[in-house]
Order: sequence, then structure tokens, then C-alpha cells
Amino acid sequence: MNKKNFTKVLVLLLCIFCIFIEAKIKLPALVSDGMVLQRNQKLNVWGKADAGEKVEVKFLNKNYKTTADQTGNWKITLPEQKAGGPYTMTINEITLKDILIGDVWLASGQSNMELPMRRLTPLYADEIKNANNQNIRFFTVPQKYNFKSPQTELDGGKWEATNPQTILNFSGVAYFFAKELSERNKVAVGIIHASLGGSPIQAWMDENSLKKYPEYLDEAKKWQNDDLIKSTESGEQALSKAWYAELDQSDVGLNQHWENFDLNDSDWKTMNIPGSWEDKEGSFEGSVWFRKEINLTKNQAVKAAFLNLGRIKDADVTYINGTKVGNVTYEYPPRWYDIPAGVLKEGKNVIAVRITNGSGKGQFIADKPYYLEIDGQKIDLKSEWKYKIGAKMEKMAPGTTFIRWKPTGLYNAMINPLINYSIKGAIWYQGESNTGKPKEYGDLLTTMILDWRNKWNQKEMPFFTVQLANFMEPKTQPVESNWAELRDQQRQVSLKVPNTGLAVIIDIGEWNDIHPLNKKTVGDRLALQAQKVADKKNIIADGPVYQSMKIEGNKIVLSFKNGTDDFAPASELKGFAIKGKDGKYEWAKAKIEGNKIIVWNETISNPVSVRYDWADNPDGNLKNKTGLPASPFTTE
Repeated sequence: MNKKNFTKVLVLLLCIFCIFIEAKIKLPALVSDGMVLQRNQKLNVWGKADAGEKVEVKFLNKNYKTTADQTGNWKITLPEQKAGGPYTMTINEITLKDILIGDVWLASGQSNMELPMRRLTPLYADEIKNANNQNIRFFTVPQKYNFKSPQTELDGGKWEATNPQTILNFSGVAYFFAKELSERNKVAVGIIHASLGGSPIQAWMDENSLKKYPEYLDEAKKWQNDDLIKSTESGEQALSKAWYAELDQSDVGLNQHWENFDLNDSDWKTMNIPGSWEDKEGSFEGSVWFRKEINLTKNQAVKAAFLNLGRIKDADVTYINGTKVGNVTYEYPPRWYDIPAGVLKEGKNVIAVRITNGSGKGQFIADKPYYLEIDGQKIDLKSEWKYKIGAKMEKMAPGTTFIRWKPTGLYNAMINPLINYSIKGAIWYQGESNTGKPKEYGDLLTTMILDWRNKWNQKEMPFFTVQLANFMEPKTQPVESNWAELRDQQRQVSLKVPNTGLAVIIDIGEWNDIHPLNKKTVGDRLALQAQKVADKKNIIADGPVYQSMKIEGNKIVLSFKNGTDDFAPASELKGFAIKGKDGKYEWAKAKIEGNKIIVWNETISNPVSVRYDWADNPDGNLKNKTGLPASPFTTE
């Protein structure tokens, strides 16, 4: 072998050797650059290595050693540390940088926890633009499921500090919660965000926790079959693809390009937006096109613009002057479209929208904003538009089996891999997907809290729940409500399970949107609970908390938890209903007398019980003097 070839072989062997060395230690995604470690708790550092490999962790001028077991697993527990940083940690040949020590919270639930800051841009544009905070960091858990067994590793993820780019993907609720706590406590706050839109609580529970619910365990077992998952998904995708292909082929508007600027739409019908074309045309699934002409000045035409088309059920593709400016594929996201300079024209401009609806009532959602904004000036689009049906389908779009929501799947893939990582507590915003069977929710939530505490080996780990907001159209009479029942289950858990708290948001919902945008108030109210329960601060974190009732003649006297009974004055208390011996609830009058609430109805001489804000979308106004609302409740 000549010297040149020998050198090449030597370099190759060195590279292989280096790769081998690099591969000996493998860390979980959570243990990485930029991580936030929990102060005042013992800290686990863990990973994989070759069997028998010696592992040494160097942190804050101390060394900690262990040896990987026969399966290659190793774990080192560090002693409690005070808040501070940034620090560096060395694990054998790996160096982790920019580590902070502060408070770490798990944020979990469904879409209202998942909802990212980018979906809240019009409300919090300045917050996003000015975001630059190294003390607020997020780790977003990849959205995966597994029905076969609890996983020990995450499939990716990384710690990210807050800046105008990263904040866009952060949970809005969790961000405002973290910001408030970081400012109050002067420490770094790390959020491990594990949520998934539409998920029911049983998806976040392990097999053992669901033993009382054999139907959920049977369902989880069913989806352990990979072939079933594959065939179900492929079959449904094929049916959906065929339905939409048929729709597109049948849509006259696509074939004739009804989005074009110079289209002759003189024979189109008209309707006012917002509203539903089905009110005029009858119920159907398919596509419908809308057009709106607006006139702009020369100065307006050269500017960039912002188009807000509220919300639309279901999907839309939106054009201006024949140029596509955006699309959304399902009903929930707001239609916010940035219009680059050069799209608008002096004089006539045409907004064209193609809407496809696969099931239910297609519509522009009422009580949402609809406007074109140019240079700070808004042109109102709540007015008459032209419309024409593109195609009617003979049947609804095929349904989808949301396999990722099935029991145990999210726990196994998104929660179990976290349990080695020390956290201070958890915040939970979920329940909308369980309103079909609300009476079991309290037991499920209690069981999940206790199980998570056991998994983290923290018997009193703080856990704070967001109560469901007011939603849907108000009712004129007292009625039964699954949403009210589930809220009451959430309320009772917060009263019965130690070291828990409830963020009541019955005053900030939107009747026409299951995703209310005011996420700052949600985060702030969760932070109040954390300060009171987790940080042991002497503050008022709750609105009036119902405690007991007493019947006095034809009236019922309500007492509230001491410290929450400093009621805000109200000229007329609303939201109370009272039940007589006939079992029927009627609206009631109510008044404040000192630290009591007196409730009555002149037509009911023998009252039995009282409900407050017991409705999908109630209008009660009972608050304390700090402005925190009372939770809906029943005295039954």
C-alpha cells in the first residue's frame, strides 16, 4: 500500500471511529440545548449508551457518574438546584448549552390549548412583534399516537426561546401563562406543550387508568392493529379524494374560471354577508361562488392590504382580481389573508370566493368581522354580495375516523416519554370533546390527575384546569345543558382534589366560535391559580365559589367560600334559576345581602334548588371585586 492510499484508509478509519464514539451516548429530545430545568427538585438526566458504557455528567462544577445497564439505558439524578443560568452541561462527549433553571409546566389538552399565537395575530400583533424573551421557552411535543404500549422516547422536538418567529407556533394560553409567571416570580419558565385538537380525555390516559371503562379499553385494543389503521386511513382517503374530484369536475365555476376579474356576473343572485346561502337555496352539499366589487383610489391601490373574511363553513379559496390570496381547508380557522402590493387596482376590484361544504349548513359565520384593510382604513364587507352555485353533490362528503383521538394513544406517545423530566405542575384545557357524555368526566379527570401525579412521583403536583367557555346560541328559558354539566364536573374536581384549581372563563367565550380568541385572560387566570396553589401566595385567584344553601320560606340563601364572597356590586344579578317541587327550573331574581346571595321567584313558594349560569352560553354577571367570575354551579 502506498503512502497516499494508506493516508486515505487512515482518515476513513478515524471517521468511522469518530462516528462510533458519537453514537455511544444518545440523549432524549427533552435533554438538549436551551432546556429549562425545574428548580428545587431533584433532576433526572437519562439516555441510551452501549451496554456497560460509563456515563459522566458534569454540571455546576460537580461530576455525577453511572454505568449503562445491559439494555443500554442509564439515568443520573442530580440534586436540587436554585433558579439561574444560562449554564452548560457535559455528558461524556456531548455538551449542552444555554440551560436555565426555573419552573417547568406541562400544558396539555385539545385545540384551545393547542391554538397557536399565529391564530391570534390581530389581537396580539404587538405582543408578537416585540417578543424577545430568553426566560420563556417552549418544547412542543410531536403529535403522535401509539396504542400498543407506553413509549419512552419522543419522535423529535426541541427547546425554543421566545422571539417574533418562534412565538407564532407557541400555544397562546401557555405563552401568556408562562409570561405572567415569569414576570411575577422573576424566573425562567419552560413549557412542555403536548396537546391535540379534538382529543377526548381518554386519549390522554393510560390503560390502567381506564380499567373502569371497558368500552374505552376495547376501543384502544382494536386500534393496536396496524393493518386496520392502514386500511381505514387509505380507504377513507380514497373515498374523500373521489368525492372532491367529482365535486371539482362538476363545478361549473372552476371550468369557467369564475374567479376572473372580468367575468360577467350580471345574472348572479345576491345575498347579504354574513349569512347562509342555504337559507335561500335549501340544504345541499357542494360548492358555491361569491363575488364582491369594491372601488379603490389610486393611493389605496398601490398599497399592501389585509383581508378578513371572518369564518366560513367549510373550506374556501379566495381571490382578488383573479389572483389567489389564500385558502383554508376546514371551518374553524379565521380567514385572514395578506394582500401583497400589486394585486389591487385603481377603480374596480373584485373579491371572489369559492366555498366547498361537505356536510352541515354552509355559511359565512355571523358576528365575525368582514373587511378589507388598507393603510389602517377598513372597508366594510358586511353587505350585499353576488353568488352562484358551482355544483350540488348527491351525498355528503365521506366521514373520517379520527384514529389519533382513540383511548390511550396520546398518553402512550406524548405523555409517557415525559415522565422522567421534572416539572412543577400541569395546566389542562380540554373537555369540549367529552360533552357528549359529561357525567363521567369528573371521574375521568380525577383519575387522570392522580395517575399523572403517580407517574411523576409527585403526590401533590399542582394541576390547573380551564373550565369550558360560554358557547353556542343563548337560550331564552332554563334548559338542560351538557356543556353546563361538564363545567360542573370540572368545578367539583377542583373542589375535591387537593392542589388543583379552576380558571373560570364563562365570561370571555364567543357564541359562534368554539375557539374564543381571548387567550391572554385564560393564561392570566391560570397563572393566578399557580401563584396561589403552587407558589403559596396569599392572593385571590377565584371568583365567588359556591359553598352551601339554606331555604328560608320562598327564598334560597346561598353562601360562598370565605375570601371569595366579596361580591362586585350589580344593579341586577343575572343567570340564576330556581326549582320548585314540580322539578322545573324557572328564572329567578337574585340580590346581594352582605356576603350572601338571596334567590327567589314569586311564583315558587317551596323552592328546592338553585342553578347559576346553567346553560351552553349563559349571561350571568356574578363576580368578586377583583373582576373574577363565579363558576356556573348547581346546589343539587
